[in-house]
Amino acid sequence: MTDPNHSDPLKALENRIDAVKKSQSGEKPHQEEHYSQAQVGWRMVTELVAGMVVGFGIGYGLDLVLGTTPTLMVLFIMLGFAAGVQTMMRTAKELQGKNAAEADEDKRD
Repeated sequence: MTDPNHSDPLKALENRIDAVKKSQSGEKPHQEEHYSQAQVGWRMVTELVAGMVVGFGIGYGLDLVLGTTPTLMVLFIMLGFAAGVQTMMRTAKELQGKNAAEADEDKRD
């Protein structure tokens, strides 16, 4: 048998939880949105190294298949480096735009 007194506290608790969720859904904490400079630096280094590793893999594989010893490997490492730098620049531009938008928002407040 169900106790009618048990359902009332649960409903009240659900209502309180819903009220708290509605009051906190407005903004995310700033801590989640900001990246430290070390995180940004590691992200950019990782992007650069990943481009070079992919270029090395493609060049080495093509060298093995085609029999051209280091030529394609060197070429694709350079292309991977260029792609990594391009990705780093895109990331820096994106982060710069976010920082400028946050600065504008802080000035308005």
